[in-house]
Amino acid sequence: MTTTTKGAFAEMAVPGAAFAVRATPGARKPLIRLEEGIFRIAVTAPPEDGRANAAVAESLAHALGVAKSRLTLVRGASARDKTFRLE
Repeated sequence: MTTTTKGAFAEMAVPGAAFAVRATPGARKPLIRLEEGIFRIAVTAPPEDGRANAAVAESLAHALGVAKSRLTLVRGASARDKTFRLE
């Protein structure tokens, strides 16, 4: 499923849930899709100074329909494969 709709994956927004993310920074267009349990998120932000991580967190929060402050980056700060936890 490809989406830009806020809360499209709201049924997955359970406190304590972990989300696997494959990030693509510097993309031409932002994109969020769920494939085999992994969120594939493309953001236009460059991978420098944490800008791409912030954009990925914001996109994931938007898709889940939660505030971005509720997401914590658990693993993968400098990697494409990341794990976020919902607080």
